[in-house]
Amino acid sequence: MNPSNISVFPVSQSSTTMSSREIAKLCDKLHKNVLQVIRRLETDQLLTAESQRSDFDHNGNIYEQWILGKRDSYLLVARLSPEFTAKLVDRWQELEAGTAPKIPQTMAQALRLAADQAEQIEQQQALIESQAPAVEFVGRYTDSTGLVSLTQAAKDLQFKPRQFTDALHRDGYLYRTGGALTPYQRYLDQGLFQMVNGQSSGHGYSQAKVTSKGKVYFAQRYASELLDN
Repeated sequence: MNPSNISVFPVSQSSTTMSSREIAKLCDKLHKNVLQVIRRLETDQLLTAESQRSDFDHNGNIYEQWILGKRDSYLLVARLSPEFTAKLVDRWQELEAGTAPKIPQTMAQALRLAADQAEQIEQQQALIESQAPAVEFVGRYTDSTGLVSLTQAAKDLQFKPRQFTDALHRDGYLYRTGGALTPYQRYLDQGLFQMVNGQSSGHGYSQAKVTSKGKVYFAQRYASELLDN
């Protein structure tokens, strides 16, 4: 099993990317130290949408990593090890040169290219078929409307409430403040959560609610885990 190919959170990107592990190796840094800098950049909302967290499963354990676009990789290295910027430039040139389309020069090369493309199409079709159960699972929640509590969202998604909130906290959607779980601002802005204010016994409170968009999002995000339950 190749852990770098097993993404818990699929990343959709149209451009060449670089993983946080590759950047750690490039800069001769521990990966955990690279992740600390990335988390600070995320908290400060300095990362673009092109960069996303993409954990992987290896021997039953989940390991954190990030997939970064070109702009964010430069930002990271500038914070991490400015002296390695030249190496990063060289690596990006290698990556971008490798993605340039190659035009067949002979009939044999043209036939080989056609065969490779046919193989890729077959692999993509197989992937679509393998993901069909997850897509069907997500579809059961697309008609949900209104705000629900974290506990109710967990029940709707067939999660145990504690398991659901632990996953949201582990994966960086929520943080603890004063004993309560609060969404990060970026996910409030994305419409996954909404804060609701109220009164109880004469005291005001603020509670995180999951939106209908959020339920669909988290059904997709955790579909594979839910299907295994």
